Amino acid sequence: MSLNLQELARFIVKAKRNTYASEGRELRGSDESKSLQYKEGDYVYRDRYFGSEKFGGEEVVWFKEKPVWVMNYYGGIEKQILDSERVFGFLRKALLRISPDKPFRGPHFYQEGDFEYADSSSGDITRFKGTEEITYQREPVHRLEYAGGLIKISE
Repeated sequence: MSLNLQELARFIVKAKRNTYASEGRELRGSDESKSLQYKEGDYVYRDRYFGSEKFGGEEVVWFKEKPVWVMNYYGGIEKQILDSERVFGFLRKALLRISPDKPFRGPHFYQEGDFEYADSSSGDITRFKGTEEITYQREPVHRLEYAGGLIKISE
C-alpha cells in the first residue's frame, strides 16, 4: 500500500471542511457518542467524540480499508462568559480555514469581531501535537489540545 502524504493532507482538509466545520450530519451512538463521516475514493474519515461544552474525541482516516492516520483531542469551554453556541459557531468558521500544510485544526490565527482564534502546533502530518485557543474580548473562552500522526498496523 503506497500512501501519498500530500493526497492524504488534501483529503483530511476536505473531510474536516465537510463535517464538523460545516455542521455536517452527526450520527448519535448508543454509547452517547457523536460521529461524523466523510468518504471519497479510497479514503474514509470519521470523527467520533463525547460531550458538548467539554468534549474529547478521535479522528481516524482509513486508506483502502486500513487505518493510516489518527488524531486525538480534548477541550471545550474554559470560561462561560457568553453562549457556547456563539463560541462554537466562531470555531467552525476558523476550522473552515484549515490548510494542507497543517491539516490538524484551524489556521495559525483568525479574527472576527471580538473573537480571536489561535493555533500553535509542532510537527507535521506524520506526527504532531498542538493547542487551539479562542478568546472573546481578550478573555479565554475555549481551549483544546490535540495530538496524532500516521499509524501502522502490524500485518
